[in-house]
Amino acid sequence: MATVNKNLSTYDKKSIPNAKNFRFGIVVSEWNESITENLFQGAFDTLKEHGAINDNIVRWNVPGSFELIYGSKRMGKCYDMLDAIIAIGVVIQGETKHFDFVCEGVAQGIKDLNLLGEIPVIFCVLTDNTLQQSIDRSGGKHGNKGVEAAIAAIKMAQLKKESAL
Repeated sequence: MATVNKNLSTYDKKSIPNAKNFRFGIVVSEWNESITENLFQGAFDTLKEHGAINDNIVRWNVPGSFELIYGSKRMGKCYDMLDAIIAIGVVIQGETKHFDFVCEGVAQGIKDLNLLGEIPVIFCVLTDNTLQQSIDRSGGKHGNKGVEAAIAAIKMAQLKKESAL
């Protein structure tokens, strides 16, 4: 759980491996597009800042957060040379239990992809109580979860590379 004062965009830039030779996939939910586009931009800009090349970043869109699982799975099969995939979405609490089912399904699905697949899939899905909380975590006062996800993707790509040796 993130602490109240934690800025999701703050990290030690010197400790991050160069991403020049890594290939990344980013699967983005179209639902709550203003939020997911901010998360995508944070992730994309961070990958680029750490050396990733445009041609080594593939983006696919899916309708909603639940579809991130299938989109990530298919992306991993279509682009078997990927070093990491970032799944970007947002689920905002409503009046029904739909929120609970989607959040649990997406978390479990992405967990399963990590257990069964060869490509690390990074969970960049906001699960907030309000739209304002999502705004605050997608470039607002708490930073951008997309930045944090990109850093995790770079580190996991490095781990994948090192463990293959």
